[in-house]
Amino acid sequence: MAWNEPGNNGKNNDPWKQGGRDQGPPDLDEVFRNFGKKFGGIFGGGGNKSSGNGASAALILILVIAAVVWAISGFYTIKDAERGVILRFGQYHTEVGAGIHWKPTFIDTVTPVNVQEVKSLRADGFMLTQDQNLVRVTFEVQYRVFNAREYLFSVINADSSLAEATDAAVRFVIGHSIMDDVLTRGREVVRQNTRDELVSIIAPYNMGLTLVDVNFRDARPPEEVRDAFDDAIKAQEDQERFVQEATAYAREIEPRARGQVNRVMQEAEAYKQQIVLKAQGEVARFEQLLPEYLAAPRVTRDRLYLETMEFVYSNTSKVLVDVKNGNNIMYLPLDRLMNQSGKSNTNSDGTNLMSVPGQANDASTPRSETTRSSTTRNGRG
Repeated sequence: MAWNEPGNNGKNNDPWKQGGRDQGPPDLDEVFRNFGKKFGGIFGGGGNKSSGNGASAALILILVIAAVVWAISGFYTIKDAERGVILRFGQYHTEVGAGIHWKPTFIDTVTPVNVQEVKSLRADGFMLTQDQNLVRVTFEVQYRVFNAREYLFSVINADSSLAEATDAAVRFVIGHSIMDDVLTRGREVVRQNTRDELVSIIAPYNMGLTLVDVNFRDARPPEEVRDAFDDAIKAQEDQERFVQEATAYAREIEPRARGQVNRVMQEAEAYKQQIVLKAQGEVARFEQLLPEYLAAPRVTRDRLYLETMEFVYSNTSKVLVDVKNGNNIMYLPLDRLMNQSGKSNTNSDGTNLMSVPGQANDASTPRSETTRSSTTRNGRG
């Protein structure tokens, strides 16, 4: 049974016919017309305005809402590490720093660029050296943006361009180096040459990038000869270690040897001065002795003999032997007796009380000096 046919109770089920009159579906034109009349009164129009004035009011409302949305959508934020590059109608206009800014939407376009982040890229692969050997090298380049405008507009893609320039620089440097330098002792030179070459390549393009560091990560020979090259690298490391140990040993021994050389030279210089002074003293003594010898030759010779014998006997052991009593020999060690007597027979002021026959009892005067003085007086008298 259709919705507009009478039911069993004889009533009409049409929802638009209520109260005995036909109510059809609402007219959309009438709805919009009524809406326009209401807002037309708000903007100065009366309820009797025409439908054209209502449509104008609705359009104005839509424009106001769109303007508010457009104004709100223009606010944006630039972070501390970023720079905002503003394009006006697709052309570079200016740059802004960190903070909250506003731009006219659909007129300006803002592209944030991080100028503090340090980025990195890797370049590796098999490369041919100058001596026709194949090696696999790995480089890592660290860089950052220092000019946002050049970074965005100097080249199509600055990161990709830097990667290609790095690959070209690495291949150029490896191609002009021998394999031993790449694998062992010349790695730092290769790294520095690669950095210089990369800087010279990217300089004309003004990409707005600056290199932070270029690291030589690894250099390996092909798998077929890796074991042999590992042995060669170990031998190179052992050689460097031995050289360093020898250098350290030389630095330790050299100062000691120089000290010994200086000591020997000083001792030789002191011995030289001693011998020279002694010779000069002997010359002076003989020059003083010559007039006395010319005055009394015999007395001078006797005195010299006595002084010589005194010097000899003073440095030798003296023993007194008495052989007049037949087979009984009396042995007297005079040196020991003199030493023991010298220790026991001393008075409080340290004067030796032991006297020798023929000499004075003044022990403070040495025997040699007493003999020499008496002989000289006898010879001159």
